[in-house]
Amino acid sequence: MSTTHDHSSSSKSVPVQITEDEAALYDRQIRLWGLEAQQRMRNATILLVKLKGVATETIKNIVLAGIGKLIVVDGEDVADEDLGAGFFFRDEDVGKKRVDAAKARIESLNPLVVVETIPTASVLERDELDGLVQGVDLVCVTDWDRDGLIRVNEACRRFGKPFYAGGTYGLLGFIFCDLLTHDYIAPDRSGGQDAPKDVKLSAQYCPLHVALKHRWSGLTKRQTKELNPSIVFTILAIWEFESLHRGMLPDDVSHAQELLSVANRLLEEGGVNKQFITSMPSDLVETMAVTASHEFSPVCAVVGGMLAQDILKALTAREPPIANFFTFDGNTGSGSVCRMGMS
Repeated sequence: MSTTHDHSSSSKSVPVQITEDEAALYDRQIRLWGLEAQQRMRNATILLVKLKGVATETIKNIVLAGIGKLIVVDGEDVADEDLGAGFFFRDEDVGKKRVDAAKARIESLNPLVVVETIPTASVLERDELDGLVQGVDLVCVTDWDRDGLIRVNEACRRFGKPFYAGGTYGLLGFIFCDLLTHDYIAPDRSGGQDAPKDVKLSAQYCPLHVALKHRWSGLTKRQTKELNPSIVFTILAIWEFESLHRGMLPDDVSHAQELLSVANRLLEEGGVNKQFITSMPSDLVETMAVTASHEFSPVCAVVGGMLAQDILKALTAREPPIANFFTFDGNTGSGSVCRMGMS
């Protein structure tokens, strides 16, 4: 089974070797984005951390698409509340390790994908984390705290690996990505009959700790509105709250006042256009104080589906991926992408 790419511009380049089974299974995808893109996916090893609702949907989509190998890290047991959004789990799995309960069901989605599970989060400590990151092609961390995301992102930077983060808080969800320097092919929409159909483009990403220092000043009222800052800053406030409370999410109406003051401070520090918003909507923040620690299956499905789609875009280097912070508002069913800290 060949794993070589032929990058020569000759029209007689050697076709990528894939098996007949794969050609049949991935026929539609190969027609959609080509053999080399499928080959890139099939050669990719993806590390996915924490098997909650978003990860469940993401795993389903990337495994069906035909990545080469999936490594899932999660040290926790299946709880009753996991049964809602975690469709790899059944009632009788409660109390078992999440990865042990899910492994066979993930494998059954696509027998051509190798699935490896690690039932302890201790491998995410410094030295072991470095070894883990070095052995994969892309890292995706879901439903993790901000400080942990920054740490894993830094490890990915050390070894030049693309990094994705995603998660949900009640009806809100997010995706962040740091794809380092990312080259990709996109359709040329500049017009002209003689223009080449595809153009090569490049995007410079930044790590999460830089993105979090992003200033919103300089945006017009309309530009600010399009980015839906109240959702962005609610998520950033939840991250800050979790950091201040040693990993605990807000989960009671009594947390609303602290969450609101954190959100308003971050909004002020971010230099957001005051013509559009002067303070955070208290009803939104109050709702999040109660619901942030809960998973809603439809929100997990939307965010996990988008996360999977973007990971595949990054792997195949076709179409522009998210640049670089996507938020989803389940109250309205709308999403927006904000460029944070990117030049």
